[in-house]
Amino acid sequence: MGTVLDDDASVEFHAFFERHYAELSRLAALLTGEPDVADDLAADALLALWHRWDRVRAADHPVAYARGVVANLARSRIRSAVRERRRITLFWSSREDRAENPDVPGAIDVQEALRRLPFRKRACVVLRHAFDLSEKDTALALGVSVGTVKSQTSKGMAELKRLLGTDGTPVRVHAGALPAGGAGGSDR
Repeated sequence: MGTVLDDDASVEFHAFFERHYAELSRLAALLTGEPDVADDLAADALLALWHRWDRVRAADHPVAYARGVVANLARSRIRSAVRERRRITLFWSSREDRAENPDVPGAIDVQEALRRLPFRKRACVVLRHAFDLSEKDTALALGVSVGTVKSQTSKGMAELKRLLGTDGTPVRVHAGALPAGGAGGSDR
């Protein structure tokens, strides 16, 4: 990872941090459009610089190097957000069907139980059982392996059965029967 630096290098890095942290945070905010994550990106960039401080401090323009690290982290964050938005779009745009006379209390119970599942289990269960996607299509939508889909769906269904107190009959609620907002819930 990095090398153990002497006290002079530590003092020098601390001064660099104090001089440039706010600037790097502003850069991250402007690049990502997310002021709430800018401090984290700047801190991550400075941590990366610390691990390579012996090389960074010898560079002709250490601040330019730091800006490049922030830009790369921001780019990664943006790409990750775009991938996540695409998955969510695929998740919610697969069907526009609406059920006639849906069992609203039942749908609300299922929705509340789904919210208690961790995101990956919830997503696997919803895509497989509410949207009738194949294991392969679910894996593609979530960016995971088919084996992960099988495992997470099985565990998620077992947890739903426990939460809903069902007698072993799989819960099948069509996506159109869920109220607006679907099975979004928290992202635990």
